[in-house]
Amino acid sequence: MEKCIACGMPMEKPEDHALGDVSKNYCVHCTKENGEMQSFEEKRANLIDFVTRTQGFDPKAAVGVVETMMKELPAWRELL
Repeated sequence: MEKCIACGMPMEKPEDHALGDVSKNYCVHCTKENGEMQSFEEKRANLIDFVTRTQGFDPKAAVGVVETMMKELPAWRELL
């Protein structure tokens, strides 16, 4: 199963891919309106917000969680 290079989400169906395009290796949640992948800064901020809201971490702790996770993802390995 293919996983998003920017967040790790499993992409099982065409609609899970950016713009429903299975040739894109990033998911619908990591896509800008124009179909491009979100920048590192955009994805980092969105993931910090997501982890804070859904996992109950305070924002400072969420930064560490997100950066640790992002280090393992192909899209961001070289940036962290």
